Amino acid sequence: MRAVHDAVTATTYGTVRLAHLAVPRLGARAAVATVTAPDRPALGASPAGRLALGTLNGLWGDRVERRYAALATPMALSTGRSDVEVTEAGIRRAVPHASGRLAVFVHGLCESDRSWWLGAERHHGDPGVSYGSLLSRDLGFTPLYLRYNSGRCIADNARALSDLLEELVAAWPVPVEEIVLVGHSMGGLVVRGACHLGAEAETSWTSAVRHVCCLGTPHLGARLEQRVDLVTSALDRWPETRPAAGFLDGRSAGVKDLRHGACVDDDAHGHDISGFVQQRQEEVPFLPHASYSFVAATVLSDVDHPAAGWVGDLVVHLPSASGHDRDRRLPFLEDHGARLGRLHHLDLLNHPAVYDRLRRWIG
Repeated sequence: MRAVHDAVTATTYGTVRLAHLAVPRLGARAAVATVTAPDRPALGASPAGRLALGTLNGLWGDRVERRYAALATPMALSTGRSDVEVTEAGIRRAVPHASGRLAVFVHGLCESDRSWWLGAERHHGDPGVSYGSLLSRDLGFTPLYLRYNSGRCIADNARALSDLLEELVAAWPVPVEEIVLVGHSMGGLVVRGACHLGAEAETSWTSAVRHVCCLGTPHLGARLEQRVDLVTSALDRWPETRPAAGFLDGRSAGVKDLRHGACVDDDAHGHDISGFVQQRQEEVPFLPHASYSFVAATVLSDVDHPAAGWVGDLVVHLPSASGHDRDRRLPFLEDHGARLGRLHHLDLLNHPAVYDRLRRWIG
């Protein structure tokens, strides 16, 4: 029995250690070789490359940033066709007809700035349609799309976004009258954190924010990450399963922040939120002069079905996306929330039913 025990233990340790080292390292090295190879197009130039980089950054982005800087996604704004250099000259080149109304779209975990066009052909019959293009057509907004490393701590990305928006407003070629921020999934937490940190720092851009829209955002935490954390803790109790716990614990800081919807440093407790108290006395406050809205979805057709809240959009359950459960409640106004049926998590990136709500709230 001892020999069997030792063989099983050795195999477990060896396999998990190999996976833990090989998955991020070999994948990253192969990608680095592609990126640095002469006469090769940039990895992010193709849809498949953007998906690969977004996934790599989302799952291991903090580690990638430290060890494989060439693959770490730097925070940047784009028009959907090209990046925007945040100078007046750069903005004029990228956005020749810039208006004073800005709509900034912030993607979620393992996504990219091009994720906002997902499903455009299916829902609109035109691959070029996004919420940004529709807001531009209907309400005169200039849309910009954020790209960032979603594996970094959410609070770090929120602070970087606040700094970037401050630079953007200062360089914008016409006076900025209004800013709308739309975040999908983790992007909603990044947006909420940026608004809070920007207000604390008394930045000028926050005074122009009029609307914050969160689509499928796990305000109260993501159940999948909560389950993974419980499994990791359980596996760490025994020597035989400790390597598996180490592998699971290697997920990015951004993923871990989704456990309870942490969006500022006080929430994250130094990127270790295992001691987070769910019954908080205070939530990260909303900007007092801006309206905040949410869209929560379920794959079931009946949003009032007893199972709808638990199933949610297959990634985020309804109470978390609406910011309201038995223990915590975010101050969303009743008429600034929508619970939609027959939609999954990625549908929220580009769907007529979601745009109908956005158009109504923003307009």
